[in-house]
Amino acid sequence: MATLPPFDYTPLPYDGPSPEEVLDLRKQYVSPGIFHYYKKPIMIVEGKGQYLFDETGRRYLDGFGGIVTVSVGHCHPEVVAAANLQNETISHTTTIYLHPNIALYAKELAAKMPGDLKVCYFVNSGSEANDLAMLMARAYTGNYDAIALRNAYHGGSPSAMALTSHHTWKFNVPHSFGVQHARMPDIYRGPFGSDDPDAGKKYAADVEDLVRFGTSGRIAAFIAESIQGVGGTVVFPEGYLKHAYEHARAAGGLCIADEVQAGFGRTGTHFWGFETQGVIPDIVTMAKGIGNGCPLAAVVTTPEIAKTLATRIHFNTFGGNPVSMAQGRAVLRVIEKEGLQVNSLKIGARLTAGFHRLAEKHSLIGQVRGLGLMLGVELVKDRETKEPARDECAAVFERCKELGLLIGKGGLLGNVLRIKPPMCITEADADFMLEVIDESLASV
Repeated sequence: MATLPPFDYTPLPYDGPSPEEVLDLRKQYVSPGIFHYYKKPIMIVEGKGQYLFDETGRRYLDGFGGIVTVSVGHCHPEVVAAANLQNETISHTTTIYLHPNIALYAKELAAKMPGDLKVCYFVNSGSEANDLAMLMARAYTGNYDAIALRNAYHGGSPSAMALTSHHTWKFNVPHSFGVQHARMPDIYRGPFGSDDPDAGKKYAADVEDLVRFGTSGRIAAFIAESIQGVGGTVVFPEGYLKHAYEHARAAGGLCIADEVQAGFGRTGTHFWGFETQGVIPDIVTMAKGIGNGCPLAAVVTTPEIAKTLATRIHFNTFGGNPVSMAQGRAVLRVIEKEGLQVNSLKIGARLTAGFHRLAEKHSLIGQVRGLGLMLGVELVKDRETKEPARDECAAVFERCKELGLLIGKGGLLGNVLRIKPPMCITEADADFMLEVIDESLASV
């Protein structure tokens, strides 16, 4: 049986309510809309680095990073110290007063952006960021229609839900006004595969068709995740965004890159996911790993587009909060200081090679995909028909937890293992992960 790498840390003793009591309280007092993982849910009470601890002190390797949110490691001492110091000084002012943190962080974040992407607006979540990006695009262009992608996830607020293209995330209420969804550029299940050098161009042609047949011919925006996350870690074929952006801009639209999951060095080769496609968007949205767990998100755009918001009053009470800004600044410093983008590339390559070896051994694996530490393993019942192995995926997912590894699962049919750990994981952690998934696949 796989054994977790040694870790010199003792979690604090826990003396709170039991998991059963917490679950009962949730059922009584918390919205039934929230859900939990696992048939028997586990209760996580402490985290350190790439590891999590339950109420008994049992340690797990975090292979999902709080849904791709913990970027530099749980309770990183430098991030914690920055947040604590700011909390002890002043925790809230709003942007109606000057405070150095927001100005300094905006400068530091803008320095990580290519081209003329130099103006930052801070909000609290990815949904808010995508809402704001759409507001900017519609106000700037004077157009209304937007094009997103099938299989996309951009959030759960009303306008973000409209951009999202999974029926499982969309309530049966009026929404999606002015939003069209282009063909998903999926080289595994789509009509144009990895053996087609023009796959990216061919998939992008559907954006042009939608402009012509589904809109007035003028659009406000084209928005895409740089790698589809909730949809099962779908990586676009080379050239896709380049051609899609060309079609969108020809129709008067702005190009929005959703970096909520792919950003901040996670892909390994680049700091931003869109850079892997060789494009520069007009607006970039980001959240999750930006704050390593705090409610922080951002929209970054050009000075010209940013002027749009100055035509009316636009205000976010908690956006730019001094504590969130302090934590965001610390995260940027740690990513650079500890070489976490390079580590994502190195460990991601080790995991990818390992998953390909497992694919030779286990016919359940239909495709291994992803970049850096944003990986997906799609499970199928038959490699020829590509019938989704949903039940088998759930069984592997459960078995991994029993063996000490927490991962995610996604895709519309829930048949993709989502591997997106904190970017500080080690080679020993990667080897443990591969051993556990190997054993879990064998047990199905």
